[in-house]
Amino acid sequence: MCYLWNQRPLEHNRVRTAAMRQHATIPREAHEQLAASAARGVRATIVAILVSAVLAAVKILAGLAGYSYALIADGVESMLDIFSALVVLGSLRIAATPPNQRYPFGYGKAEPLGAIVIAAGLLIAAAGIAIQSIREILTPHHLPAPWTLIVLVLVVVTKELLFRFLTRTGAEIGSGAIQTDAWHHRSDALTSGAAFIGITIGVIGGPGYEPADDWAALFACAVIGFNGYRLLRNGLRDVMDAAPNEAFVERIREIVAAVPGVEEVDRCLVRKSGLGYFVDLHIEVDGRIPVRDGHEIAHRVKDALIGSELAVIDVSLHVEPHPNPYKTV
Repeated sequence: MCYLWNQRPLEHNRVRTAAMRQHATIPREAHEQLAASAARGVRATIVAILVSAVLAAVKILAGLAGYSYALIADGVESMLDIFSALVVLGSLRIAATPPNQRYPFGYGKAEPLGAIVIAAGLLIAAAGIAIQSIREILTPHHLPAPWTLIVLVLVVVTKELLFRFLTRTGAEIGSGAIQTDAWHHRSDALTSGAAFIGITIGVIGGPGYEPADDWAALFACAVIGFNGYRLLRNGLRDVMDAAPNEAFVERIREIVAAVPGVEEVDRCLVRKSGLGYFVDLHIEVDGRIPVRDGHEIAHRVKDALIGSELAVIDVSLHVEPHPNPYKTV
């Protein structure tokens, strides 16, 4: 008896551990969808890196030749865009890594952590450019060359197109890091637009209006700082498992309620992890049906959510009898 008592629990624990691993593993089809989204994000980020590298070189050289600090500052920010894009690239690759025993829920949190790093970079860039702009305002210097306006027009158009491309891609794959990085390019377009206004004022006004483009760069820094704060807040919300908007949760409830056999959706908790969502559900089914039927209904619910358009990675389900005598109002 003692021998059997000592051996059977060990075998039971091995079976139980294997079952827990299977339960904690993200379904293969969900991970394949996650990997495809990450690959699309990587391609978009590589495009952003190449464009930013070219623009950074053009703006810095044009700023040095045309005596425009606003254009030089703009070029420095484009170099920061390259850094932020590399952060996005790394975070997407990590987030797409398959789950394992050490990280059974995957590496999705790497993606909002990347967004936080990028947002912090925006704030630091805004502060640095603001400090240097003030120094340039206090230091006499040449009027910017009129031809630098042509460079700025090309930069604004290119950066705005890149912003829209990344914003659309980030929204479609659910990447906060890509959407945050997109704002790096929008802020670049804003500083270029401000520099255009400042240089135009300086060229028209003549001597005495040399600091106009520096004042324009200072104004753009305020816009960049505000967006950096907003994007940092969004990244922190994802890391802290904040609930998505009510419309998203309501859509999940609609999908679950439409599954045959589900009498009521009791609890529905959702958290974002990188490019997808984890859902914690309590559903009620007819209390008179066999356990096997209730188990089958639960599988149909899970399949319906993972196969939906909502990028659900995995679903944790608790099945209760309906009407539920233990339910508290």
